[in-house]
This record gives sequence, C-alpha cells and structure tokens, in this order.
Amino acid sequence: MKQISRFLFSLSAILFFSNSWAQEHIDALAVQVTDTMFVSADTTSSADTTDFFSMEPDDKLNAIFSEKMDSLMGSWDIQKRFNLDTSEVKLLDYPRNLPDSVYLKRLQDIEQVIDLTYNQVVKNYIKMYTEKRRDLVEVMLGLSAYYFPVFEETLDKYDMPLEIKYLAIIESALNPTARSRVGANGLWQFMYVTAKNMKLEITSFVDERRDPVKATDAAARYLQKLYDIYGDWHLAIAAYNCGPGNVNRAIRRSGGKTNYWEIYYRLPRETRGYVPAFIAATYAFEYHKEHQLIARYPEIELSADTVMVNDYLHFNQICAKVKIEKEELRALNPMYRRDVIPAKQSKPYPLVLPNDVILDFVGLDTTIYAFEREKYFPNNTLINPTTSTSSYFTPVDIKGKAKVVYTVKSGDNVGYISSWFKVRASDLRYWNNINRDMIRVGQKLAIYVPEKEKDTYEKVNAMTFAQKQASIGKSSTPTKARETKPLDPAYEYYTVRKGDTLWDIAQKYAGISADEIMRLNNLKNDRGLFIGQKLKIKKKS
Repeated sequence: MKQISRFLFSLSAILFFSNSWAQEHIDALAVQVTDTMFVSADTTSSADTTDFFSMEPDDKLNAIFSEKMDSLMGSWDIQKRFNLDTSEVKLLDYPRNLPDSVYLKRLQDIEQVIDLTYNQVVKNYIKMYTEKRRDLVEVMLGLSAYYFPVFEETLDKYDMPLEIKYLAIIESALNPTARSRVGANGLWQFMYVTAKNMKLEITSFVDERRDPVKATDAAARYLQKLYDIYGDWHLAIAAYNCGPGNVNRAIRRSGGKTNYWEIYYRLPRETRGYVPAFIAATYAFEYHKEHQLIARYPEIELSADTVMVNDYLHFNQICAKVKIEKEELRALNPMYRRDVIPAKQSKPYPLVLPNDVILDFVGLDTTIYAFEREKYFPNNTLINPTTSTSSYFTPVDIKGKAKVVYTVKSGDNVGYISSWFKVRASDLRYWNNINRDMIRVGQKLAIYVPEKEKDTYEKVNAMTFAQKQASIGKSSTPTKARETKPLDPAYEYYTVRKGDTLWDIAQKYAGISADEIMRLNNLKNDRGLFIGQKLKIKKKS
C-alpha cells in the first residue's frame, strides 16, 4: 500500500451570523460622503443609488444564516476538539462601535485585487464578526490555519486573487460536510449539477464536494469561468452563489447596469448578503488583532496523513482493529457518504488517518480488510445502499434501557449531550425529533441509557459544564503551552504573540510561506502555536 503525504484536515466550524440584525445609525464619516449609496475602499468614489443607508434588515436572510449556524453547533469536531464553554463569559476590553472612518481607512489599506466597498450593510456584517460572534470567529481563525494554505496554493495555481479564500467562510464556515437547505454541499457549497460539470465525483458512496482539496480546485476553476464572463469579482461571487442566470436577470431588469450595488435589489435575497459578508470577513481576518480576536486551536493534538486504499473497506472494519472512533474517522474522511470506501485496484481512494494510528493501519491492513468481510461485502460486492443495515442509519433499540430526562442548559449542543450520556448524536436526534441540531435552553430531552447506569446518568443534570466534561475525560480549559526548545544561532526567529497564526507570521517575511515555517519548526499540519514560542524563520544571511 502506497503512503502519500496530503494536507487534509477536515474540521468543522461555525458560521457567524446572528439571529437578530439590528439596524444601526451610521456614524459621521471623517471623509465627506453625501447622498451616496456606497464608498469604494479603493477609490472612495460614489454611485448614484438612493436609500442605501436607510435600507431595512432582511429577516429572511438572517433566518437562513442562523439556520446554518445552528446546524453546525453540534458537530463532532467542534465538541470534541475545541473548548467552547459558552457559559463562561469572556470580559475583554475589545473595541466597540468604531467610527466609519476607521473601517473605511482599514479597508483602503488592505492590498487586495477585489474591491472592498464600504457601506452600512458591510458595517453590519463587520460588527457581527468583531463584536457579536467573537468566540465563533476565534474558532474560524484557528481553522483557517489548516485550510487557508490549501486554498492559497490552489488559487495561486490558477493565478487568482488569494482573498477568494474568504469566500469559503461565507459559504460553509469551513465545514466540509455543510449542506444547505437547497442541497449545496461541502466547503464550497456546490450544487449537484454544477459539481458534476466541474468533474467532481458524486455517487451513492462518494461525494467529492466534501473533499477539501478536490472541491477547492473545482471552486477555483468555476470562479475563474464566472470572472471571465463578467470581468467583475463582485458579480462573479454573486453568480457563484445564485447562478449566472439570476445575475443576468438582475442586470437586464436594472437596464443593463453591471455594478453589483446597482443591481443589489434585483438579486435573490440570500445572494444580497454574500458580497458584503465576504468584504466583512476579509476585514475581520485581516484586522483580527486590532479587535483582540485570538485564534482558538483544537484542544487535542491531531496530525493526519493519507494512505491509498485499493479494495472495498468499511469504517467498522477499521474501528474494530485500529484505535479510532468512528465519528473521528468520518470527520477526517467526509467524502465517504455511507462509511464505505468503494475502492478497487483500478481506482484507489484516499483514507485519512491520525499519525498515531496510521502505522497500525498499514501493519494490520490484511487483517482489517479480512475482518467480517462477508458481512460488509457479501460475495465481495458493495451492499446496495437502499437496503443497507448500517448501524449509522438505524436507531438503537431502546428495549431494556432506562429513560433519563435531561434539561438543556446554556452552552449545550447535541454533540456535547450525546458524549456526556455516551449515546450517538443520531439517536439523540431520533428520540427527540431534533431537526438540524436545533435545541433550546430549558428543553427536556429523553435519553435512553443502560438500566443499571440510570442513577449515574440522572446526576448529569446537576453537574456543571466542567464536571460533565471531566466525566468523559475532557478539560474545560484550553491546553497549556508547551515548552520551548533551545535556539539555533544560525537562524532568525520570531516570537509568537497573542492572536498570531502561521499565515499571519509568514506575511511578515518576503518569500517565506507558512509551509516553510511548519517544516523548519517541525509543526504538524500547521498547528501548535503558543504565546512566547520562538519560531525558526530562515537562516541568517
């Protein structure tokens, strides 16, 4: 079996849009702006479109984004790898209610190819990122250290603006298994037809829309096609979301205008939010330090590598012989839809595993493939997905189990609760008719546990968050910093500061990439930073 290196770390994260979107009075601009709809961050020019600053919030748009956010809160990756105790209030003296002149000046100072227009809608989104959803933005900053190098490498390959990477934040919140209400899927939210046209494989067993590397390549190619059509990145981004047909109709209905803000009200409601949210995400990531937003990294160490599989393989076979949870296996391999890798000698597929178990897999591969093979692949054929009896899709039998009622508390999510009671998240949803992982504080949840352990689990209701986390061997506080190593006098070093990411640090040195910093400092998968750490950058000249 051939082992290959591949940067593929499929973590989930969270979309940052509030359930409420309060219209705020615009502050007096330090620059003179009168009777205008918008201000271009590049040119400070204006366009003649009326009533822009008085536009009302769009409740439907808020509901769509809130629904996405709620559906991601209970993901396995978030509840397992991050400390997200929202019951602990962080009291930081971070900037609030900055004047418009500050936002405008900062957007002007960003060196970007795509125009970063500033207006009231953009400001509302900026405040979402920097004030109202700070904890979630910090998770996204940590996740960007994994995904942005993949995005940038692909965008550079096609000679596209690197800031396009921020579009994935708006589309999926960097969640490779994100699925929209209309069926768009993966990091880059491809619809089925578009994905097939971009040569992504979608079958009953495989969905390459969920493969970070392949989906990013397809997204870059598709965005380039859209830019070739419109010659404008705002319109290309809008068309990426709603399709060229809707953008073309908006242009026709506006009398042939081709400025995004001039066709704003002609676009579908959901699409209207994407360009301003993209601009706001660019601002928030470029100026996260100024807003005291600190990247959150996973609590537990996890570096991954890839092996190529060349025969049918079920996740249950792997879990039976290698020490790995099935949920973790699914999180690392989101492209496989039914826990089955439909590989053949003529068509191998990748399997991503943590480094601490990958050697075990390689050493036991013959045993793993042979384990209960007839059960999973009778007569060495794939099980018909319509008749599959995989336990992943079948609710657990509650016969002989005791019912425990748990009251949802602030900070809880489906992932946390299922781990505290040692039940599957899918069963918890089934028992309580939970849709999109949406639960509310005070809600009563029925949970079925072994009869002899009923008394133990009934005590969970009275536990604090920290006690519940401790019961499953998890800490409720961030991982402590690691010890530093002796410095090599032949190299230049950088001292990690509060809020730094490898991507940020690489930008400070001409010709130095985040990958090079990882290699020089033996960092696994671009993570492991801590304040005060000395990073080897380059040899002294």
